[in-house]
Amino acid sequence: MAANDTSIELTARCLCKAHNFSTHVPISKLPLLTSACHCDSCRHLTGALYTCDAHWPKPRAKVDVTKLSVFRFSSNYDVLFCGTCSTPMFFAKSQKPDEELGVFSGTIDSVDADVLKITHHIFVGDTKDGGATMWMRRLNNNESEAYHSKTKDPVSIQCKCKGVNFVWNRGDYSATKKEDLPEFIDPTTLKPFAGFCACNSCRLFAGTDVWTYALSELKHISFPSPSSTPFPESTLGLKALVDAKDPSIGTLAYYASSPKVQRYFCSRCSASVFYVVDDRPGLIDVAVGLLRAADGARAERILSWDYGYMSHMEDAADGWRHSFLVRVAKECEDWRVDRGYPESWRRTSREAKSKQ
Repeated sequence: MAANDTSIELTARCLCKAHNFSTHVPISKLPLLTSACHCDSCRHLTGALYTCDAHWPKPRAKVDVTKLSVFRFSSNYDVLFCGTCSTPMFFAKSQKPDEELGVFSGTIDSVDADVLKITHHIFVGDTKDGGATMWMRRLNNNESEAYHSKTKDPVSIQCKCKGVNFVWNRGDYSATKKEDLPEFIDPTTLKPFAGFCACNSCRLFAGTDVWTYALSELKHISFPSPSSTPFPESTLGLKALVDAKDPSIGTLAYYASSPKVQRYFCSRCSASVFYVVDDRPGLIDVAVGLLRAADGARAERILSWDYGYMSHMEDAADGWRHSFLVRVAKECEDWRVDRGYPESWRRTSREAKSKQ
């Protein structure tokens, strides 16, 4: 991450720090240009709502990627990822091994320089509802009124290779008293919370700068078809099922990013899937990018988004990523206001506590 008057050192690393790639780049060659991809395949690969990959400035012949795991993303491209913690590191052309590597933006360390510039968005049509574009460049002006719908239809949770394949039933809280609702359920719409995280761990977990997640009780996750092994209703049960390599769990694996935290991912295609904490055994974070919702990538018919708020922005306070996150949060808030969406109940609660 060292810099001088003419160049700067860029480092890309995975969550568990087993893989580190560094190169010096002339400041005159920055920012690295990239597009934000919103295609179904990228969302289902990472669990995020979009991906960005830029040409890694170091020639591929000088980058040793032999210790990274490989997933055949398409007939032309491979994804190179950490087999331990799942961080996707590079896109690589499988038929043209001499061409440059594409580095996932979320893996690049924060440095005091203008590192990345998103020039355009691609495959927005796959999202149906515009996906993440509305808080990044406002390219879509979809007039869907799905936000207030209270549908309880089950939604599939599937990664790119479909080795992870579950169903989220979300639960029916209509008969629950307001004071008895779980804290992540919107008391007005009865939808579960969905939010944005910019912490370093989530960034590296998915290989993207903004990770989006939704909360669910584990008891509302199930297998897509009857199984002799029921889906566990506790985080310890889920861990035990993976440790036992039960075939019902598919390609689900986990990386313990801290003593009481497990980050679940697909061991075959690297998609981030769940985030769980031992201290909340019945609750799970679901990667929004894996949801196959009928109304689109943001799944607004089933989720109550905390638009305009980005948690853990302090992790990016000292580098290039901070100004990007500030812009994302502002555009997200402006978009919420333009659409006439109400402030989330989470925001109301935060602001009330800050005034006490």
